[in-house]
Amino acid sequence: MPATAEQISSPYDPEARYGKKRDITWVGYKAHLTETCDPETPHVITNVETTLATTPDDHMLTVVHQSLTKSELLPSEHLVDMGYTGCRMLVDSQQRHGVVIVGPVVDDTSWQAQCAEGFSKADFHVDWEQQVVTCPEGKQSISWLPSTYPKGGMQFEARFARKDCAACPKRSCCTRSKVEPRIITLQSRKEFEALQSARRNQATEEFRKSYAGRAGIEGTHAQAIRRCGLRRCRYVGLAKTHLQHVITAVALNLVRVAEWYNDTHSANTRISRFAALQAAV
Repeated sequence: MPATAEQISSPYDPEARYGKKRDITWVGYKAHLTETCDPETPHVITNVETTLATTPDDHMLTVVHQSLTKSELLPSEHLVDMGYTGCRMLVDSQQRHGVVIVGPVVDDTSWQAQCAEGFSKADFHVDWEQQVVTCPEGKQSISWLPSTYPKGGMQFEARFARKDCAACPKRSCCTRSKVEPRIITLQSRKEFEALQSARRNQATEEFRKSYAGRAGIEGTHAQAIRRCGLRRCRYVGLAKTHLQHVITAVALNLVRVAEWYNDTHSANTRISRFAALQAAV
C-alpha cells in the first residue's frame, strides 16, 4: 500500500486525501487562514493557504510567512495553535522572518514531568559550553554524545554514571530502570531553550491575555463555513479549491469592512448560563 499522502481517496477528485484531526475525519483539503487581530481595526484575512488533508500543520508556517513577506503583511507576532508551535518553528520564524510565535507548545509527556515528585528534563541544568548536564542532586553527566535516534528531533544524549544513579536516594524520582542510569536527550541549544522558555511562558497570565486574541480565528472559520460553505469543495483539484478559499476570504473581508463602516462591530463571545453562574459564585 502507498503512503497515506499518496493514496487516492475519492473517485471524483484524484488530488483529494483522507484527513483526520482528533475525532473529525474527511476527504479533501485543508485551509490555513491568517487574519489581523488589532482591536482598533476590522479583522481581515491577510493570507490563505490550501493543502492536501495529509499535510502537517507545522509544515505550513514557513510558507505562510513567505507569502506574507511578499505581500508586505508580515506581523511582528503571530498567534497560532499548537499544531504550528514545534520548537524548530519557534526558532526558524524568529531567525528568518523576525516573527515571534505566540501559542501553546506541547507539554512534557514523560512520566517524570507528570509525577508530582519526578525530575523532568526542565529540572536539569545544561551547560552547553562544557557539554555537561547537572542533575537536581548535583551529579554531573559523564558523557555527551550524538543522539542514537536523530529522526526523533534529538541531537545529543547526556548519560550519567551508573554508580552515581545507583546510590542516589532520589533515584525513584528520576528513572524506573533497575540498573541503567538516567539519560537526558536534547535538541539543539536554540531549540531546547526556545521550548523550555515557551513552556514557562504559557503558564503565565500575560500569555493567556496575549493569546486570547487568537479566539477570533475560530469565529472566522465558523463564518466561512456557515456563510460560504468552506467545508464543501465546489471544484475538483487543489488549484481550484484554493481559488474557492481565496474568494471566500475576499467575501468575508468585504462583509467585515462594510459592517465596520456601518458601526456594526463583532459581538462578544457568548457565555452559557452555567458558565455565568460559575463566574458569579
